[in-house]
Amino acid sequence: MAINASYAGRQYAPTDPYQVGRAKVRELAAATAATQPVHHDLVAARAAGYPDLVASPTFAVIIAQAAEAQLIEDPDAGIDFSRVVHADERFTHTRPIVAGDEITTVLHVDSITERAGLAMVTTRCELFGDATLTDHVATVRSTLAVRGEDA
Repeated sequence: MAINASYAGRQYAPTDPYQVGRAKVRELAAATAATQPVHHDLVAARAAGYPDLVASPTFAVIIAQAAEAQLIEDPDAGIDFSRVVHADERFTHTRPIVAGDEITTVLHVDSITERAGLAMVTTRCELFGDATLTDHVATVRSTLAVRGEDA
C-alpha cells in the first residue's frame, strides 16, 4: 500500500494529556548527558525560578511521538513503520516543560511528498500545557522518510 497523500493537511483531535513526571525528566536528562542541576535537583530548579524539575529541550519528542502514533497506526494512512527512517526533528519552545505539566498535543500532517520510491511525511505537533489549548508550550516538527516497497 502506498502512502495516502490525501492525509496532507489533516489535523487530529487533541490527545489525552501526557503527565510529565520527575522520574522521566531525570531519566532523559541522564540518558542525554544533560547535567544542568535544574534537570535533576528540585531545590536547584526552584532556586532558578521554576515550579519543578525542568525537562531538557528534547523531552518534547517523547510527547510528540506519542501523538504521531495517531498517524502511524492509522491503517488508511498507508505508513509501514518498518520502512520509516527519521529524517529531521526541530523544536521551538515557548516555555520550558516542567515536571507536573499535563501536555495536550494536536498533531498536524503538514505535507507528504513522494519521489523515486520515497515518501517524505512532515508533521507538526503543537504542545499545550492545558486542555483549552491556550498555554502553548512547544512546537515539534518532524520529517519521516518512508521507503517504498521497491526501495
